[in-house]
Amino acid sequence: MAATATLPGAGLGVDGERGWDEWNPTEETVRPVRGRHRVAKQRNGLARSSAVLGVGVIAAVGAGGMASAQGKPPVSISLPDSIADNLPDAKSLPGVGALLSDKSEDDGAAPVTAPLTTAGITTAEAEQGTTDAGEALRARILQQAEQQQAAADAEAREAQEKAAAEKAAAEAKKQQDAAEAKAAAEKKKAEEEAKKKAEALRLAKLAASYAVPTTSYTITSTYGQAGTMWSSGHHTGLDFAAPTGTPVKAVHGGTIKSAGWSGSYGYRTVLELEDGTEIWYCHQSSIGVGVGQKVSTGDTIGRVGATGNVTGPHLHLEIHTADGTGVDPMGWLRSKGLNI
Repeated sequence: MAATATLPGAGLGVDGERGWDEWNPTEETVRPVRGRHRVAKQRNGLARSSAVLGVGVIAAVGAGGMASAQGKPPVSISLPDSIADNLPDAKSLPGVGALLSDKSEDDGAAPVTAPLTTAGITTAEAEQGTTDAGEALRARILQQAEQQQAAADAEAREAQEKAAAEKAAAEAKKQQDAAEAKAAAEKKKAEEEAKKKAEALRLAKLAASYAVPTTSYTITSTYGQAGTMWSSGHHTGLDFAAPTGTPVKAVHGGTIKSAGWSGSYGYRTVLELEDGTEIWYCHQSSIGVGVGQKVSTGDTIGRVGATGNVTGPHLHLEIHTADGTGVDPMGWLRSKGLNI
């Protein structure tokens, strides 16, 4: 007894319009021939032609959702009992069982057909009305492309915003650095000006308490100047050339430490200040003070002369620190605010 199976898209049904007769090919009934329907001997004694293989291919393609038999009439195919008994229930095949009607063919109902392309469609896509797997795949690809493009655009915007923020921060820092540098320069300039002004005030106060040792003078020899006319080989003081008798004044208030003749220095007066500094007035024509006498700034203590080892009338002035070291009189006087 042969079994009859109905597959969509294989041909016409059993209604008599078109059909296939039962065919049970074996090695004994079918002579091997060269050509399209050549039959080969199988292990179980059965043979399969290219037509049977074609039926299997159609079933496989239908199960994979790759083809649709919608709109095509069914066809009856007869298979040997030995094969039909071993075939699985068509309803249990993935993607095929849903295509078959639960009702018997005796009821006269038409077989239920559904597009095989619904295989691979997600539940969400089905709820949205999608029935074609290819169209669903296309929609998913487009959606993924849009998501990737949106992510790339967002990344590009983020990079642009980051670059703009870094540029703005760099510009702000540059402006801040320039402002700080300008403020520092102005502050330094103000400090220098304030320092100069304070020094000027200090010198002005000192000048009020210090005095130039004589008037109407000309500087003829400076401290450290070399020459054979000095026994030490260099000049040890500052020479103020002036007419004989020009008044010699106390540079600052102090006490007369010595007054009298001093060899090559001629008549010399030594004025000691409160810090121990000594001021020597040499080559005087006359001395007007005595030892131990207190004098104030600007007091006359003698007269310009040409006594001792000289070539003409002048005041030879020397400055010695408390330890007896000689220093440059011009620098010392200028440090007291005097303009020499």
